[in-house]
Amino acid sequence: MPNHNFPLCLRTFLVTAASWLLVGCSDPADKVAKATTSDAKKPVTSPSQAGKEYVLRAESKIGFIGSKVTGSHEGGFKKFAGKFAIADGKMVGTPGFQIAMASTWADNPKLEGHLKAPDFFDVAKFPVSSFTITAVEPAGTDHKVTGNFALHGVTKSISFPATIKVSDDVVTVAAEFSINRKDFNINYPGMPNDLIRENVVIKLDLKATPGVARPEETL
Repeated sequence: MPNHNFPLCLRTFLVTAASWLLVGCSDPADKVAKATTSDAKKPVTSPSQAGKEYVLRAESKIGFIGSKVTGSHEGGFKKFAGKFAIADGKMVGTPGFQIAMASTWADNPKLEGHLKAPDFFDVAKFPVSSFTITAVEPAGTDHKVTGNFALHGVTKSISFPATIKVSDDVVTVAAEFSINRKDFNINYPGMPNDLIRENVVIKLDLKATPGVARPEETL
């Protein structure tokens, strides 16, 4: 006798598969704020303005999520260094951080190697990237951070929302936003049937405390 349940099972499978594909193909950049990008800017505060110094600690995280038609990958950087100066509860001077691009990691070893190659970061030619804060402004309950981002030989000013907390013992900065990789001349398109999206999510979870930088916190 024919199995009358087969059409129902098939329909269930197809619906499940379609749902999985929709989730897998979604763009992570659609879920976060998009950074505004413009020409590099001069700092609002004087570089000589004094403040209490905080060192960016190794337990901080600087990560990214890139995606293509069929899915997404997470990655980040293992080696970075930076300092913040605080006066009257606000950042002063030219706070920021530098990233050793050779420390790039990804959730796929093959992709990790490709990201370091000329198609993407070209770490042999551009070994260090940097972000220098030029302004921090109140924005509702959080802040808007503006800074010069130097990546892949291109420097642009980007602005994004961030949560910043300052105390005597620690400064923390948390943010998730997206940038367009083509603004930094990272133009590799991917495979014709699996194109790489232009927008990349940047994830910052930074912690800085007073004291001397440890060896793993220097470049």
